[in-house]
Amino acid sequence: MITRALFAPLLGISLATSACAGLSLYEVQSSYGKPSNVAVYFRVETVAGEPVPGLTAEQFSIYEDEELVSVFESKQTILNPEVAASHYTLLLVDMSGSVSESEDAGLVGEASQVFTTKVEANNKVAVYAFDGSEKIHKIRGFTGSSGSAESGVGSVSGFQAKDPSTNLNGAVVQALAELDAGLEEAENPLRFGTLVVFSDGTDRAARVSKEDMLSAVAETPYEVFAIGLGEEISEDDLEAIGKSGFALAADRTAVVEAFDTIAQRIEGMTKSYYLLSYCSPARAGVHEVTIEANRKSEDGKKDEKGEMTTGFDAEGFDKGCDPSQAPAFDITKGEAVVDSDSKKRKLFGGGNGSGKSKGKAGGSAKADAQAGK
Repeated sequence: MITRALFAPLLGISLATSACAGLSLYEVQSSYGKPSNVAVYFRVETVAGEPVPGLTAEQFSIYEDEELVSVFESKQTILNPEVAASHYTLLLVDMSGSVSESEDAGLVGEASQVFTTKVEANNKVAVYAFDGSEKIHKIRGFTGSSGSAESGVGSVSGFQAKDPSTNLNGAVVQALAELDAGLEEAENPLRFGTLVVFSDGTDRAARVSKEDMLSAVAETPYEVFAIGLGEEISEDDLEAIGKSGFALAADRTAVVEAFDTIAQRIEGMTKSYYLLSYCSPARAGVHEVTIEANRKSEDGKKDEKGEMTTGFDAEGFDKGCDPSQAPAFDITKGEAVVDSDSKKRKLFGGGNGSGKSKGKAGGSAKADAQAGK
């Protein structure tokens, strides 16, 4: 069975509700250039920390210096984020003797395939296995082509442990290094990484200390999720590794469901990033830009809003802007890897914070402007 507390949203159970309704917008990076192009890459979450995918260009309002910019004048559009951002996910699977030599091997392979099929639609996915060996074993390197990562996952089921022990701590540290190396080769300036760790037990090999492993997890800017199976691995250990979220399957029948739930979470996170591009009416001077997101609540009874503010210099701006032009983000500012803002999500519907927003959440600061004040 699936541990009830960890999968409350999956089971339709709400254990916590947010006292305030609204959205939080987080800027990743902005770009502006001639003739009059302005582009902002950002993510949208609820104030409870849940990703908000699927918004359209019409659900965003753009203000320059607190004045609403006409949609017709700005020709605002949502660009395909793939022109600016690369999302990489590494799945690290425990194939120590307790898994590879048991009836669970085939089930773990099936679960890995379910996970990869869903995630590779928006991410480049790599799959690695670990046992008691010093080094992790590559099943499939990072790939973005549909179906290719999935075909490689078939090798998980047939993996034979070289060392039946469990080098969990060392494997996590190495997987983070592999994620670093993969993103070094990413073609886009904005780069995001996610590590998903599956294990049915605690570290037995003692090649790397638990303290060193947890330090690596805490310091990485990547999202890290953890999936556990059985009673040997504790909820506390899973929570420590899965700083972005974790799931504990109490028995083998829940493994596929656990992988699928994590995959849905990652899919939603990836789709909650937006690349909004528009043509500015400004022709000179430095200006403040505010982007406001608007949507109906899930029950359709409330308007949820949130905003963020950035700026640009319109020196030399003129006519002739094409908002579909790919933005030139400044890679010298560093890779735009997004951290978890120290948000521990025990259940995927009840985050306990909205992170460090560069904008404002939970309402509209443009009420006065819209009222003509």
